[in-house]
Formats: sequence, structure tokens, C-alpha cells
Amino acid sequence: MTNRVAQVSGAIDENCMKLVAAIIKPFKVDEVREALAELGVAGVTVTEVKGFGRQRGHTELYRGAEYAVDFLPKCKIEVAIDDDRAERVVETIRDVANTGRIGDGKIFVSSLGHVVRIRTGEIDSQAI
Repeated sequence: MTNRVAQVSGAIDENCMKLVAAIIKPFKVDEVREALAELGVAGVTVTEVKGFGRQRGHTELYRGAEYAVDFLPKCKIEVAIDDDRAERVVETIRDVANTGRIGDGKIFVSSLGHVVRIRTGEIDSQAI
């Protein structure tokens, strides 16, 4: 196992992988997932999240009483992808998730230091 760790540490500096994380409106998730599948993206993680940006939530009326909803429901889509495909993934998410209205969301792109497929032990690009 120690020898395997040494091999893995050497690969960390040479990787070219990105993690694309997009916070979008929930009703856009299926459209984005389908568009990513058409690009050949093999795996996507979707998480239901709550938050706010510039829109700062909103007020709602319930049984005659007005109350503030500070955190709005959103979905977070995460895609681990090779660096050369990351820009196309970002463009696809941006184009498909865009409604032109406030609260469409944000896309974050981060470098991935290391990826390991648990079942096979494949590392980095082979694990994606």
C-alpha cells in the first residue's frame, strides 16, 4: 500500500482535472442533466441546497401573515471532468440553466488535486 501511495503522490502534480459546481434553480436540473449527457459527461452529483445571493430571499404570505424566506431552494450540480472539457461543460450549464431572471445561480470551477475510484483503484483521469 505504501508503494501505491508513492505512485499516487507523484501523479497529483501532473493532473489536469476540474470540478465544476453549479448552483441552479431546481426546475432546471433535468434539462442540465440531459444536456451534459449529450456532451458525454458520465457522472453528475446533484444535491438539494438552500441559500441566497443578491436576491436576499423574499417574503411570502401564509394564512394572512407575511414572513421572510431567507434561504431559497436551489440545486447544486457537481461534475468532475478533464481540464480540456471543462469550458464546454461550463458553457452548457450556463446556456441551459439561464432563464434571464434573478437567481439563476452561479458556476464555480476548481482544480482537482486527486481522484480515486474506490472499486478499482483507478486514479485521476482514469477514475473520472
